[in-house]
Amino acid sequence: MSRILNHRMRSSLRRPSWSCVDKRAVAFSVWTGRSVLLHKPLESYQIPRRRYGMLIARAVRGVLKIRYLLLGGAVGGGMTLNKKYVEWKDGLPEMGWLNDLLPDNEQWDKFTTTLLDAKEKIGDQFQIVGVPLTLSIHSDPRLREAGVARAAELREWLAQRYEDAVAAAAVNNATSRIEPAPKIVNNLQSRPAPMSAKSNTDETAAYERRVHALQEEVLSLQARYQRELQRLEQENRELRQQNMLLRQGRQPSTKKMKRSLIDMYSSVLDELADWDSGEAGRLPRVVVVGDQSAGKTSVLEMLAQARIFPRGAGEMCTRAPVKVTLSEGPYHVAQFNDSSREFDLNKEADLADLRKEVDLRMRNSVRGGRTVSSQQIAMSVKGPGIPRMVLVDLPGVISTQTVDMASDTREAIKEMTKQYMDNPNAIILCIQDGSVDAERSNVTDLVSSCDPSGKRTIFVLTKVDLAEENLANPNRIRRILEGKLFPMKALGYYAVVTGRSRKDDSIQSIREYEERFFRSSKLFKDGMVAAGQVTTRNLALGVAECFWRMVRDSVEQQADAFKAMRFNLESEWKNTFPRQRELDRDELFERARAELLDKSAELSGVPAAAWEARLQNALWAAAAQRIFSGIYLPAAAHASEDVDKFNTSVDIKLREWAENELATLSIKAGRQALREEFSELMSKSSDSDAIYEPVKKAAVDEALSRHQWEERAQDVLRVLQVNALQDRCVASRGDWDSAVSLMEDALKERLKTTEEDLKSLAGPGFRERWLYWQSSSEEQNRRSEVKSELERLGSSRPNLSYDEVVAVRDNLRRRGVDADNEYIRETWKPIYLKQFLQRALSRARDCRKSFYLYTQQNGTGECCEVVMFWRVQSALRTTANALRQQIGNREAGRLDRELREVLDEMSSDADMKKKLLSGRRVELAEELKRVRQVQEKLEEFIEALNKEK
Repeated sequence: MSRILNHRMRSSLRRPSWSCVDKRAVAFSVWTGRSVLLHKPLESYQIPRRRYGMLIARAVRGVLKIRYLLLGGAVGGGMTLNKKYVEWKDGLPEMGWLNDLLPDNEQWDKFTTTLLDAKEKIGDQFQIVGVPLTLSIHSDPRLREAGVARAAELREWLAQRYEDAVAAAAVNNATSRIEPAPKIVNNLQSRPAPMSAKSNTDETAAYERRVHALQEEVLSLQARYQRELQRLEQENRELRQQNMLLRQGRQPSTKKMKRSLIDMYSSVLDELADWDSGEAGRLPRVVVVGDQSAGKTSVLEMLAQARIFPRGAGEMCTRAPVKVTLSEGPYHVAQFNDSSREFDLNKEADLADLRKEVDLRMRNSVRGGRTVSSQQIAMSVKGPGIPRMVLVDLPGVISTQTVDMASDTREAIKEMTKQYMDNPNAIILCIQDGSVDAERSNVTDLVSSCDPSGKRTIFVLTKVDLAEENLANPNRIRRILEGKLFPMKALGYYAVVTGRSRKDDSIQSIREYEERFFRSSKLFKDGMVAAGQVTTRNLALGVAECFWRMVRDSVEQQADAFKAMRFNLESEWKNTFPRQRELDRDELFERARAELLDKSAELSGVPAAAWEARLQNALWAAAAQRIFSGIYLPAAAHASEDVDKFNTSVDIKLREWAENELATLSIKAGRQALREEFSELMSKSSDSDAIYEPVKKAAVDEALSRHQWEERAQDVLRVLQVNALQDRCVASRGDWDSAVSLMEDALKERLKTTEEDLKSLAGPGFRERWLYWQSSSEEQNRRSEVKSELERLGSSRPNLSYDEVVAVRDNLRRRGVDADNEYIRETWKPIYLKQFLQRALSRARDCRKSFYLYTQQNGTGECCEVVMFWRVQSALRTTANALRQQIGNREAGRLDRELREVLDEMSSDADMKKKLLSGRRVELAEELKRVRQVQEKLEEFIEALNKEK
């Protein structure tokens, strides 16, 4: 212990710090009881005083710690508060757009200066005006006093207005918040001049009414401004929220947009565009009919306030029905129902594009040599002040058919026009050209036949300016507009001017010309025709009023009709298909698509052994005929009993086959195996609905017909096959037995086919004739005689010699059978083939036990045929393995992509889906779906219509 203390003392003495020395000294003194440094007793040091000092130091240190904690908390809290403030400020709506609306400080200063000048000028004027006013009414002191009082009162009111305006400007400059506009208070007191008791009371009441009406108008405008401001602020907040969500990578929730009444009604008509039911065409719409070039399109353009239709000089432009939905909106735009592009009707470039698109759609609808089409083109037009209605512009009725038209054009137009007008709720807008004789009209007879009482017909006379110039008796126009000239009745008669035969005229210029004409026209200026019967503006108001009255009167009945139709269809479904879901054609197709793609994905899970077995069978089925007819039989016939010749011939023919045909044949076999495997996968789904089968079959067949194996795969297969066929050494007993089995199976199958061919040539045998009552024809009897004679000949050569043929012919002639040399040789071929196959089958059985002899003879010997079949089998195995790898690596994925492409094309082809998915079950589900959609849209429209009332 003393050593430790001495060491610590030495180390402490080496340090320059005296505080450390004192600490070591005190510690040693405590241990020994004496002072090391001063050699004084330990009691002589004032240790309690040091203890108090240490306590004070600790207290000071604690206070400093508390200060640091408070300082850190204040800094952290400030940063957190600043961060919260920044987040709150970012969450506020963007109101920068108000800076563009509110005036700046310079503008407010100019406004203040202007008010000051106005105050001085107005004050001076009233001081000046007061003199002549007093002079003019000096005869009546009451009037003089009233005038002076009114002038003073007006000055006081203007001064108060100025002070209010200055105060409002100061408030707007000081704050950037949006506050409700201050309530306008009328400072003018209703004190008219006291003329007399009765006149004074009347003037006071009238003055107060005017002031009250002005106050209400100002308050109404203020409320509208406030509501619009709140709506804009709400939209701004929603847009900012969506922007924040998009920045965070989140998709904003889609809200159902509020649609206008006319858009809702137009969507119902679109649902019923190609409906075959009788209830489909009973909803109201405005049908625009008239003779060709009568001005139908011009009237429609005036209602739409834009030149939206193409025009042609003397050529039929309207070739198909065009449904136009007119509605009011903030911007003047047009849009097709099946397109997302909006055409700005205030831009001439967009107008030209719109006319081109309409013309293109019309020409596309009249394919196949037709001139007109019943296929409807649907579009919507929105703009300020446009009346809400749905119009259908039809091709003009013609009286003469030109040579460039289809033979049924005139009748087709009449039938189409009658079909639209036969709707009992349709409003017929009958357009008549006023510049031609009334006797030349073709459409009035059609209109009177469809609406004889005229309860839903509105008659429009166009080109009235030309009619007034050309007609010798303008009184005819008055008679037409009174309904006394044409043999038809109408709800209303209108006269309009829709142009000056110039294409470049704008709608506004035509309107101005129309108004000028009706103001200056003698016929209409003299009051012979009511003012409400002229101009397209009055026509639009009248047609819109009639349209909505018809809608309100009939829409409830149509909704009830569809409700009853839905009930009947649902009852039929429950009774006919009680345990099946109501799946329409699209849903059924999507289910079939899903099953097909699931089965296609299972291709990659087929075991390799199953693939190779299937591929080998497919390869052998494709190559068996070529192996027998092109390789084995010619080599055996050429070599006869010479083994070397047989092997040489086999080598040559196998190499030619591998280099020229085998690779292509293998690709076809691989496609066939892929098809069979896929078909089996399809058939394994026992729970699949039978209604999907036409779709599956058509999609699979189309995908497989498109599927082409990669071209480079043939080169790879060709190299592998040539190498496999060059190997002549059978390495194992298993390979030998496998080759023998292949040879036996092939020979048996071929022998069976040959015997059937001989049987068909020679006719039924003795057993078939007696047991199954079968008889032979004369030709079969002749073949049978030749066959018997050739079998007795006992030749073993593939080709008969001339002497042998002559001998057989002579023997047959003695028996009364006439046969020429070619007939005998033709009959000998199947007989020889049968004998050869029987001998080969016998050799194959003998060779099964000759593997040991084959190994001893180093690959030579009598069993060369087995070696040939083993080479073929080895090549087919190698090919099957390569094809299996290609299917797993590439072809299955390519087939899956092609199947998806086929399904995508089929999903967009409505006619194809209708052809593949048919039957009462599908048709009933389709009708149910459409009836429900129409009913739901009608109920939604009726609810909105009742709210608007």
